[in-house]
Amino acid sequence: MNNRRKALLKLSAVQFAAWELHMYLDTHPLDKAAALRYRELENQYQQLLTDFEQKYGPIIMPATGNAWLDDPWPWENDKEANK
Repeated sequence: MNNRRKALLKLSAVQFAAWELHMYLDTHPLDKAAALRYRELENQYQQLLTDFEQKYGPIIMPATGNAWLDDPWPWENDKEANK
């Protein structure tokens, strides 16, 4: 397994743990230990995401308005239409 894949798996694991804790906090809002752990996981996720994107580029391409509407759709592209 390459380093990029390992970084993605770590990022995914931390994101999953944070989401699960977030859902727990929906029903247990007074659990201060869980709230603290959630903030720690959120900070860890943001750091891992920043590190990943600096090393490998963005995970999600940022939206740039409606420019994508001006691009040809697959059925308007001769190469795609003839597949």
